[in-house]
Amino acid sequence: DLCVLGHRRLSIIDTSAQGNQPFHFDQDRLVVVFNGEIYNYLELKNELAAGFSFQTQTDTEVIIAAYLKWGTDCVSHFFGMFAFALYDRDSNQLMIARDRLGVKPLYYAQTSDGLVFASEIRALLSTGLIEKKIGLHELCDYLRYQTVHAPASIIEGVHMLMPGHFMLVNADGFTIQRYWDATSHRAHISPGVSRSEVLQHIEELLTSSVELRMRADVPFGAFLSGGIDSSIVVGLMSRISEHRAKTFSITFHEKEFDESPYSELIAQKFKTDHTPIRLRANHFLELIPDALNAMDHPSGDGANTYVVSKVTREAGVKMALSGLGGDEVFAGYDVFKRMMSLEQKAWLNLTPKVLRKSAGALLRSIKPSVATDKLALALGSERLDPEHLYPLTRQILFEDDIQRLTNSSRIAENPMRILSSTVFNSDLPLLSKVSVMEMETYMQNTLLRDADQMSMAHALEIRVPFLDHRLVEYVLGVSDTIKYPHTPKELLTASVGNLIPREIIDRPKMGFTFPWALWMRNELNSFCESQLQALEAVQALNHAEVMTLWKRFMNNDKHITWSRIWPLVVLGHWVKEHDIH
Repeated sequence: DLCVLGHRRLSIIDTSAQGNQPFHFDQDRLVVVFNGEIYNYLELKNELAAGFSFQTQTDTEVIIAAYLKWGTDCVSHFFGMFAFALYDRDSNQLMIARDRLGVKPLYYAQTSDGLVFASEIRALLSTGLIEKKIGLHELCDYLRYQTVHAPASIIEGVHMLMPGHFMLVNADGFTIQRYWDATSHRAHISPGVSRSEVLQHIEELLTSSVELRMRADVPFGAFLSGGIDSSIVVGLMSRISEHRAKTFSITFHEKEFDESPYSELIAQKFKTDHTPIRLRANHFLELIPDALNAMDHPSGDGANTYVVSKVTREAGVKMALSGLGGDEVFAGYDVFKRMMSLEQKAWLNLTPKVLRKSAGALLRSIKPSVATDKLALALGSERLDPEHLYPLTRQILFEDDIQRLTNSSRIAENPMRILSSTVFNSDLPLLSKVSVMEMETYMQNTLLRDADQMSMAHALEIRVPFLDHRLVEYVLGVSDTIKYPHTPKELLTASVGNLIPREIIDRPKMGFTFPWALWMRNELNSFCESQLQALEAVQALNHAEVMTLWKRFMNNDKHITWSRIWPLVVLGHWVKEHDIH
């Protein structure tokens, strides 16, 4: 049997040639390729030093030493973001593993010539061993949620190794085992533990997480939007290190998009070496085709991360800390309060479904919009509870839209509904159930995947302190009474005391709210139409229906917002770029 490993390195820890990969040990007895970082590698190195003679300063070598001591259980000892493959010549076995929260991607496919795997789908497609085909199941998922939920991917037959899993490959085939999941590993906090004790422990875990993620042998910094999450990360960086933190923020000439007053407030408070990178909205617009070219897996999101990563890397930084994950872990989105409110209104289910459905239809006719479409679907649901309604929260196109677009009355089952049934029937607190849903759907399959592919396009590494598994496990165990966000992310902001000013906590949530609809009807009009035409190559799609949606959008149909069209534009570009047929 033949095992072939290849690697392209972005060196962050021990940048010398000794850290190059594939990394060989004991005359090729063990060989490893590794993407990511093991943040606690120094602690593990000390623990393993008695039985292993380290030759480098890398965290890669620590994987070898840990495997020799603990075997496949080595993954349970790693704090970090990683996807690695380790070949053991003695057992003629390959171990492929992925980190607990899915920060680093790993794709694989079983072919007639054996198993192929990579950090990107593009690498797998380039082998010529995989049919470039989008299946109906994958297409339906993408149309619903502007992404495809793992373990599936946009290409039929290409799968993702799930977060918290490892795979063992030998001459007989492969097996997959789970070593971690958020629900079963959550902390069990005694009811007698006070709120102040909870806050103190969160602060300790968060400080440790930031400190570990500041380990690097290259210039690094932090994204600073001026929101709660990035401001806390920067504040803790400044508290931990004597050196001035380098911070980067995108600022805009147009005031309606500009967050610079908040980012400058934090930069001044913590005396950071701050680089505001000024863009005009039109400059962002010009970079959109480049962002789509960098996209490994189609996503209706991601262009924002491409721009931020590009300008940060151009400023000389190879690694940046990000506030990604703060909303998911600390109940920062509106959906957390909505699901709590829904849980408390069980009496709504006493209203017959037929009456609820009629009320929904009336609402749609009085005030046509995507919001009322969604509300009408909710009212017509089997039950008005979080399990049944959560899957609607991030849905882009609805089942009747998808039936028309795919010419199919037997569309694939919604994978989010399957997950929702499992999570909402677990014994987690309700807000923690919503956290798990957010982390295992939108965060893992859109935010993290976009962050990885868009940052790696510029050879920039993004680290996410809020997704330290120890912090996630603990916060998932906190009761709803303590966690409920009476003020934005109250559990998080209270845990760090007066670290950040009230102006940051109480500010309105902004994010990138560019005039997409205006651009798509004007400057991007011909670009969008060209990408939509490319969707003719996808046989499972009814192309006439695609163009009907586009015409309705161009005619200002209130039911067809830009966010319902843009994922189709992205898919068309991806299909054309990768010659999908």
